[in-house]
Amino acid sequence: MRTSVWLGRTAPSRSRRTESPAGLDRNRITEASVRLLDADGLAKFSMRRLAAELDVTAMSLYWYVDTKDDLLELALDSVYAEIAPPREDADWQDRLRALARSYRELLVRHIWISPLAGTFLNIGPNSMLFSYAVQDIVRDTGLPLERQTGALSAVFQFVYGFGTVEGHFKARCDATGLTQDEYHQQAMGTIRAQPHLRQIVEASDDLMAARGGDTVEEMRERDFVFALDLVIAGIEAVRDRTGSSAQ
Repeated sequence: MRTSVWLGRTAPSRSRRTESPAGLDRNRITEASVRLLDADGLAKFSMRRLAAELDVTAMSLYWYVDTKDDLLELALDSVYAEIAPPREDADWQDRLRALARSYRELLVRHIWISPLAGTFLNIGPNSMLFSYAVQDIVRDTGLPLERQTGALSAVFQFVYGFGTVEGHFKARCDATGLTQDEYHQQAMGTIRAQPHLRQIVEASDDLMAARGGDTVEEMRERDFVFALDLVIAGIEAVRDRTGSSAQ
């Protein structure tokens, strides 16, 4: 059984009796899939809805893919092309920050990729280019080879979690018709109205005041930048402790 669109056959396995629809190709189908996923979300995505978007029959899509999962894998890989490669002349710390920020923005822009990235192999061409860029950076950190995969996990699992939560919070606010600040204030107001939670709220208020920022986005940005700086500082500390040096 084939487990990925990138493994085994590159063409659909079913025999076709009808002609391929004029003007339809895999790229066009993938682009339409991304538009639908952005607009309606992963739960509502179906071959039938995609066919309607393209003004073809659902069976026409099977000229190009075997299953809906194939389409989801293609859509997932296609959006990785939006991650801009970092400047080659920058040091590894700035390159890592740039790539981490670009990945975070991708997760927020396309919230449907979070569950898919944890489901599929992520070995399409655009995903692999992203992986190569990450590996190039971590090699330049000067970490011993056996520590490099752990450093990758520390950075990009953090970014994955941060971007996933940020994207879903933003989508929830959009769905309610409230800004992120309005939604946050409404939630905090509800919590403050409950006496048994007052102590927790007061502690949270102190943390919020200390972190700085007037809006949810500003506070979140400060948290992201500082957390990423902590991870980078940890990489540098381990490198120095092990006696290696950055290239």
